[in-house]
Amino acid sequence: MDEMRPSSGAAAHLGLASIFPPGLQAIYGECRRLYPDQANPLQVTAIVKYWLGGPDPLDYISMYRNLGCPGQDVPEHWHYVSLGLSDLYGDNRVHEFTGQEGPSGFGFELTFRLKREAGETAPPTWPAELMQGLARYVFQSENTFCSGDHISWHSPLDNSESRIQHMLLTEDPQMQPMQTPFGHISFLQIVGVCTEELQAAQQWNGQGILDLLRGVHIAGGPWLITDMRRGETIFDIDPHLQQERVDKGIETDGSNLSGVSAKCAWDDLSRPPEDEDDSRSICIGSQPRRLSDKDTEQIREALRKGLEINSKSVLPPISSQKHSHDRPQQSVGHFQTQQISRSRKDSLESESSAAIVPHELVRTRQLESVHLKFNQESGTLLPLCLRSFVIRFLEIHQGAFLCRLCQILHNKQQMLADVQDLSTREVSKLPKEYSWPDKKIKISVLPDTVFDSPLQ
Repeated sequence: MDEMRPSSGAAAHLGLASIFPPGLQAIYGECRRLYPDQANPLQVTAIVKYWLGGPDPLDYISMYRNLGCPGQDVPEHWHYVSLGLSDLYGDNRVHEFTGQEGPSGFGFELTFRLKREAGETAPPTWPAELMQGLARYVFQSENTFCSGDHISWHSPLDNSESRIQHMLLTEDPQMQPMQTPFGHISFLQIVGVCTEELQAAQQWNGQGILDLLRGVHIAGGPWLITDMRRGETIFDIDPHLQQERVDKGIETDGSNLSGVSAKCAWDDLSRPPEDEDDSRSICIGSQPRRLSDKDTEQIREALRKGLEINSKSVLPPISSQKHSHDRPQQSVGHFQTQQISRSRKDSLESESSAAIVPHELVRTRQLESVHLKFNQESGTLLPLCLRSFVIRFLEIHQGAFLCRLCQILHNKQQMLADVQDLSTREVSKLPKEYSWPDKKIKISVLPDTVFDSPLQ
């Protein structure tokens, strides 16, 4: 991606809108409504457009200087707006055009509000890379975002030492849903949150935590502005919020979590290992385990075939059949792997292989006895799973294993009591192991590192 000052804003301001794609011009019009004096905003643009084989799905990210609202105690900040998740062109080069009545493309664009630091004269560009990463997830998985969803990122959003390491999504407070020539779109704002705030959103609901953040000025305020320098959670700032709002909310409302993505491995305990290289599980105990040479080659060959399928220079249009804009008011967790030393862009591109694993790798088999192994985040949600009967709990892309865990564990009160310690804020010592021989189930919660690089 390159920084540049495009002429599009100034040209549109002069009445030359006809030379710009209608979907693009519609979003520019909404931005000009908010920023009439910033007709030529700084933009980050994809050098090679996604529809020409480039890696970045968003054609542009516009960046505006927002003066805030002193009357509402809203500070000055930078406002980022994506262009590309909706249909900008209407000619099927990216999104399938199905008419004006439905959503345009995926039906939304992303926004982000970052607190402006004293002395800053230009907006930081790292949020543009963050938004490109989220857009890659949407394009590759065809999972859409909705207000109240959470995104587990497990790394400071700006690759610093910040505590802001995850995200919630909400409606942008200023940008209005709009009708374009290619369908309707809304604007979803990214809100940076701390780990404890993410966990509260998972246990309760995203909208409830967003409301709490709006009420705490330094944690976001009414416009939910992200401050990467924030060192305290809303529960540090006001300890009463946990007991009086979150815990009571969980007690009265339960959780509206409908699904999370997780890392998982499994062993079939109904038969002994065939040999030392038996590869039914990615890991044994708390140590990584190598896949057999045969399985490794099969997976690599399948991935190569998938990559060949996705190597065309011009991509086929994204179908609009898989939109989820009408899904009930439930929170969905979207998962990104933990980053260690790689850049955000490199790490997200490396994940694309998981999104294109062909269906030939998916195997369905009924097991008499099973040992399930989860990473820490999904493990901490097991008590919620047992308590609330979240049917769609896991969506695992590594190992191609799909498990409707709640159907297995329905009404298992003793099991709930046994794993209740996982619901604490911090699971201090891993691995943790739970076994119920009479139910033929064994569960281990392991460090994330156990699940890293299964092909190595």
